[in-house]
Amino acid sequence: MYLHHVASYLPEAVVTNAHFTRLNGLASEWIIERTGIQERRKAAPGENANTMAIAATRAAFAAAPAFAAASVDLIVVGTYTPHDTIFTAAHAVQRDLDVNEIPTVSISSACSSLLNAVEIVEGYFAMGKATRAVVVVTEHNTAYNNEEDTMAGHLWGDGAAALLISKERLAPGDLRIAEVITGGAAPVSKADESVTLKPVERGIVMPFGRDVFQQACIYMAKVTQQLLDKHAIAIDQLTYLIPHQANLRISKNVTKQLGLDPARAVSNIERLGNTGCAGAAIGLAEVWDTLKGGDKVIITVFGGGYSYGAMLLEK
Repeated sequence: MYLHHVASYLPEAVVTNAHFTRLNGLASEWIIERTGIQERRKAAPGENANTMAIAATRAAFAAAPAFAAASVDLIVVGTYTPHDTIFTAAHAVQRDLDVNEIPTVSISSACSSLLNAVEIVEGYFAMGKATRAVVVVTEHNTAYNNEEDTMAGHLWGDGAAALLISKERLAPGDLRIAEVITGGAAPVSKADESVTLKPVERGIVMPFGRDVFQQACIYMAKVTQQLLDKHAIAIDQLTYLIPHQANLRISKNVTKQLGLDPARAVSNIERLGNTGCAGAAIGLAEVWDTLKGGDKVIITVFGGGYSYGAMLLEK
């Protein structure tokens, strides 16, 4: 299957580290040293996971006239910060596209939802139940975040991205989705309590950040190497590695383990914070126009509950 286009949406409001210095005394230098984050985006009043999903989808279609909305026969949306758990972001996108009576799926596998959503599309295509799909990843972290939490309150940002995927190639510039690998490591260590979001309790909390860091470094490097080995790709043949944007130190650790030139690791966490399952897709949108024939890109992700995965894209 093929990725025809990807586009993102970011709220206008920028929240710098100075906000958290004023709020709870965290120095900007301290935040940057531990996370790499300098600023993040925050959804405006009236914006939410649904509206951002729609905005990203509209941006994708506006840039891809060969992919008509009327031809869409599958919608899959991932988020762990829903605006509505019944009329989900997937339904909101379907209603905005005005494409009726097609499969419309909403999923949540924490920050790895992007790749699980692509796998769902892969399954529908393989079964002959769809040929053109929209995948959207959208997070409204600031709706759930406790900014006064000095452990994780400064990590989160809002944003969304949309991918247009077809079973057959539509244009020479399409990226072939060569393979997607996903897995769950919930039996490992503190997967059940390291990152949680219980809306009726405290919102997003991360009491065991060190454990998340360690497991993310292990699994993101491991699954990326698995893809490289399976497709006989040397690390210096990889154009970009786009890791989940959780922590700049995680990205640097994974890059070092793989022996990849750090300049080839796409990073937006400095400007956007942790945008959850949208982060890597936003990163792909940011480098989309630089890709040329023969380029190879791997997206690698790891999320709360210790779900993980990697996807190989070839131009």
